[in-house]
Amino acid sequence: MGMALNKEYTEFEEKVRRTVYLDNLGPQVTNSVLKTALGQFGNVISAQLIPNYMDSMDGQQFALVEMETQKQARAVIAEMAAFPFMMSGMPRPVRARPAETEMFCDRPVKPGRKIHCRWLEPTDPDFEVAQKLKDLTKQHAAEASVLLKYQLEEEEKLEKKQDELVKTNHNKYVLLENVMNDGTVFKLTRHYKVDVADD
Repeated sequence: MGMALNKEYTEFEEKVRRTVYLDNLGPQVTNSVLKTALGQFGNVISAQLIPNYMDSMDGQQFALVEMETQKQARAVIAEMAAFPFMMSGMPRPVRARPAETEMFCDRPVKPGRKIHCRWLEPTDPDFEVAQKLKDLTKQHAAEASVLLKYQLEEEEKLEKKQDELVKTNHNKYVLLENVMNDGTVFKLTRHYKVDVADD
């Protein structure tokens, strides 16, 4: 029994080393989109979206993507750290980092590890420690929420800027097309005696 548990946990640890944790994923991203996008780095074994229980207002998603080898997983992380990697038209780049064992809800029990749960009374010496941990967790959640709000505001600014740039370039293209089609270019070339070669 112990050998089987050790083998199962060893296989799980190998899986963790081959897995990449992704965040900043937009609400349009699906498992198949993940597999296709990361397929350029190697063979994707599985892709699993993780529900966002903390703050579902922004639509941000997280995922665990298992690659065939640890080398492929490191390549994904290195590429996304070096260059912005956009997915499904989101203005924010996807971030990647190595997965950790705590990220897997289906992780096996670590051999030799035991967890004891008990209610703590206010008079218990561990009650104060537990209360501090609870307060710290709330503080981290509040800080993460503020940071996320700031990040979303920056992404909205970037999206507007990109939208304006696309519209400006489109208007320039339309203007040039109109100038070419209405004969203005030929009138100008005759007026300034410029020789235009036909392509």
